[in-house]
Amino acid sequence: MKGLMQRGGLRWIVVGLIGLATVINYIDRNALAVMWPAVSRDIGADKADYALLVTVFMIAYAFGQSLFGRLFDIVGTRMGFGLSIFFWSISIALHALVRSIGMLGLLRVTLGVSEAGNWPGAAKANATWFPPRERAFAQGIFNSGASIGAIISAPLVALLYAGVGWRTTFLLVGLLGLLWLLPWLWVYRADPDAHPWLTEAERAHIAGRGGEGTGRVHGGTGYSPGLAALLRHRQAWAIILARFFLDPVWWLFVSWLPIYLAETFGFDVKQIGLFAWVPFVGAMLGSLGGGWLAGALIAKGWSINAARKTMITLGCTIMLPPLLLTMGAGDPLYAVLLIAVILFGFQVAINNIQTMPSDYFGGGAVGSLAGIGGTAAVAGTLVTTWLVPVMTADGYGPIFALATAIVPLSLLSIWLLGGTIAPISDPGPDRHPINARGHI
Repeated sequence: MKGLMQRGGLRWIVVGLIGLATVINYIDRNALAVMWPAVSRDIGADKADYALLVTVFMIAYAFGQSLFGRLFDIVGTRMGFGLSIFFWSISIALHALVRSIGMLGLLRVTLGVSEAGNWPGAAKANATWFPPRERAFAQGIFNSGASIGAIISAPLVALLYAGVGWRTTFLLVGLLGLLWLLPWLWVYRADPDAHPWLTEAERAHIAGRGGEGTGRVHGGTGYSPGLAALLRHRQAWAIILARFFLDPVWWLFVSWLPIYLAETFGFDVKQIGLFAWVPFVGAMLGSLGGGWLAGALIAKGWSINAARKTMITLGCTIMLPPLLLTMGAGDPLYAVLLIAVILFGFQVAINNIQTMPSDYFGGGAVGSLAGIGGTAAVAGTLVTTWLVPVMTADGYGPIFALATAIVPLSLLSIWLLGGTIAPISDPGPDRHPINARGHI
């Protein structure tokens, strides 16, 4: 690790640790879904109770996105991540004590609020540690952590459950996050402008002075409007609406895939562990491939605007055919392979959407806008969560049809409201927002 830092690779260690935190994040949140057949039996819960738990988790998660988005802008990346992962690890470990649906609901609230910090924190770290051409790939590394976590969580949790039962499994997965804090606090001493281990060459590269042709980086500087001014920009609303419409597709499979497999194909916990990880391999490939290709296009001379919009359009286009085909999937392997393609396209698109706050604004607004976008994503997800029990009474085809319909709405939000994806200038105190460039 020391040799990598001396060669100018500290930023990759930082994003690698954030990716690892995301792996743990998804193991923790998915543990309940994987073990739900056993947990529900022991505490006397049913499918409607599970939908309620997803709802309270997502409401808490929506609140946590905006809370931590602002908190990261105030206390910084190091402390923000420390607080987030400490509290979510304690929350998931306490699931071991659950005796009722009420207690489980309370712990899903504390888990949702604290886990939400991972996402605006990653966006802020990305803006702080990477020049524009590398941000989509860095975001891809971070997002691949979500996919790897989803890949690992099903077989890992099923294996632990088989050996020690669901209560001890919750304790063990909670320990993972607390162990992560040790390398994080040791490596992340400060932001790039003050980190004692950062080489001058890497510091210059991050700041866009390394001859890379990356342009001005404004992860820590640049136009950083307050919340009210931020929401006057149509570019902010492009991100907010794009996430409102697109993220429910991801959460549909994260929250309901084990239940879908159990209800549609009669799977038990062991069979869920064997199948539920497959779609997230596609998501991981989409995270890394979509991020790498965006950076490659920029390196070839494409503008950030052209590269981002091309990748978002490509990702949304990839999603549509398999979403339609999943409506009639009658074989479990065929179904999970189709879902793998859906999640591949989703990650290609979302990587580039999630980099847009740092493309538009300075570091003082990146966490806030990423958090608001995350809250909008949860709001959209809540709608689908409430609809799933109603729309899946006779099968999951109708909910997959709804997912197909909302993907184009996300794409239209970017094209109609996003304008040119480039740094926005401060309109100044003498310019009324409605007349300033990029305002509504």
